[in-house]
Amino acid sequence: MQFLAVISLVTGLSLLPLSALAEADGATLYRNCVACHGDTGQGNAAVGAPAIASQGAAYLERQLKHFKSGVRGADARDTQGAQMRAMAGTLGDAEIVIVANYLAAMPTPLPATVQEGDLRNGNNYYQSKCGACHGGQAEGNPGLNSPGLAWLDAGYLKHQFRNFQQGIRGAHPDDTYGRQMKMMSTSLPTDKDLDDVIAYIQSLAGSR
Repeated sequence: MQFLAVISLVTGLSLLPLSALAEADGATLYRNCVACHGDTGQGNAAVGAPAIASQGAAYLERQLKHFKSGVRGADARDTQGAQMRAMAGTLGDAEIVIVANYLAAMPTPLPATVQEGDLRNGNNYYQSKCGACHGGQAEGNPGLNSPGLAWLDAGYLKHQFRNFQQGIRGAHPDDTYGRQMKMMSTSLPTDKDLDDVIAYIQSLAGSR
C-alpha cells in the first residue's frame, strides 16, 4: 500500500504544469532563506538582509551564482556576504534558477527603514547619476542588468554603496556589472548627498 501511495504521489506531481512544479519547488527551496529574508521576501534590516521579493529573476540568479563561485562575498571584510556564500553553496544551478523565479513573482514589499533627506537634491543626483541604469522610478532595468532599488531599506543601500566604494564588492574581474557600479560609487561628493539619494529612492516605493 505504501508503494502504491508513493507511485500515486509521483504520478500526481508529474501531471502538474511545469510552472506549478517550479512554484512548489521554489517555495520549498526558499524555506532555507526565510530566517534572514523574511517569509515574504521582505528582508530584515536588523540582520542586514535585503528585501528580495519582486527583484528581477536574472539579477537574483546572477547574484546567487556570484556568491556561490566567490565573485561576491569572498572579501574578508564582507561578513554578510560570507554568510550568503555559505547559503548559495547549498544550491545547484537549476535550483538557483527556480528560487530566483519564485522570488521575482512575489509582491513588491515596502522599505523596512526609511532615510530622511533633501528629496530635491536626491532627485537631482539620482536622475543624473543613477536613473539611466536603475530606472526613473528606481524600478530596475533588466535590459541593463540593473536591480530595483526603491523597496530596499536605507541601511542596506548605504552599506552596499560603501562596499562598492571600498572595493569590497565589484572588484572581482568576473563581476562585470559590479565593476560599473564600483566606478559610479565615486560620483556622490558627500555623505549627505548619499543620504539624499537614498531618501529620494525610497520616496519612489510603491510607484512600480
